[in-house]
Amino acid sequence: MRARRKPRVSASVIALGDVSVAKEITMAPTRYAFIKANWHADIVSRALEGFTQIIPADQVDVFDVPGAFEMPLMARDLAMTGRYKAVAAAALVVDGGIYRHDFVAQAVVDGLMRAGLDSGVPVLSVSLTPHHYQETAHHEAIFREHFVTKGREAAEAALMIVKTRQSIEKPTAAIHRVA
Repeated sequence: MRARRKPRVSASVIALGDVSVAKEITMAPTRYAFIKANWHADIVSRALEGFTQIIPADQVDVFDVPGAFEMPLMARDLAMTGRYKAVAAAALVVDGGIYRHDFVAQAVVDGLMRAGLDSGVPVLSVSLTPHHYQETAHHEAIFREHFVTKGREAAEAALMIVKTRQSIEKPTAAIHRVA
C-alpha cells in the first residue's frame, strides 16, 4: 500500500472586531481504493497505470489479492471502512482449461455489484474475460494496452459517479410513515 499524502491545510484569518483569529481549514483529498488480482499481474497492473493517469496516484491506495475471486470481499471490506469514495477492482479471467472461467467471471462481477450495493460506495469492475486469449507476446501486448485504457475508463467513471452522488441532496431527518 502506498503512503498517504498529508492533507492540504490552508490558514485563513477571521477578523472579529479588534481580535484576529487564525482558523485552520483541513482539505483532505478524496481517496480511492484500487484492488489488483495477482493472476496475470504484468497485464492487470496496467489498469492501475491507466487509473492513475486520471486520478493522482497519491489519492489511490492499492491492494493486491491472490485472484479475481477474492476481489468482491476485499472491495466490500474497503468500502465499509468509510475511507474511500469509490473502489475499483482489476482482474483478467481467462480460460485455463481446468474450470469454466465464465462462471468465475460472473461470480466476480456479481460480487462486486453486491459489495457496492451493500456498502453504498461505488465499486467499479475492470475485470475482463476475453473469449480468446493465448499466452503469446502478441496477445499479451494487446491486453496490456487494453488494460491501460480500461483503467482510465474506470477512473473517469469513479470521478463521474462521485461527483453525481455528491450533487444529490440528501434528505435531512425525513421520516416516511405509512398510515
